[in-house]
Amino acid sequence: MFDTRPHQPLGDPQEHYWLVQRMAQANGTDLVLATDAGILTQEDWAGMVQRCRGCKWTDGCQRWLDRPEDALRDTPEDCVNHAHFAALKELLGE
Repeated sequence: MFDTRPHQPLGDPQEHYWLVQRMAQANGTDLVLATDAGILTQEDWAGMVQRCRGCKWTDGCQRWLDRPEDALRDTPEDCVNHAHFAALKELLGE
């Protein structure tokens, strides 16, 4: 699956590291378990952060993540890592 949206300058690596972490928490993807199980490699993780850094939906992502929610929720379609989170969850049986 390819992201056909136009690219923009890459965002701050730390900011996007935390956005990916927060998105995983919001959608219930256990990144530690995926890493421990050998499903999520360091290269895969770096790729998710790198894709996030180039995403044009960063403002929308931050607004979505800032909405208070008690329950897990599906990853928004606009997230460039949507398919990656779905694949991780499937491989983990979540």
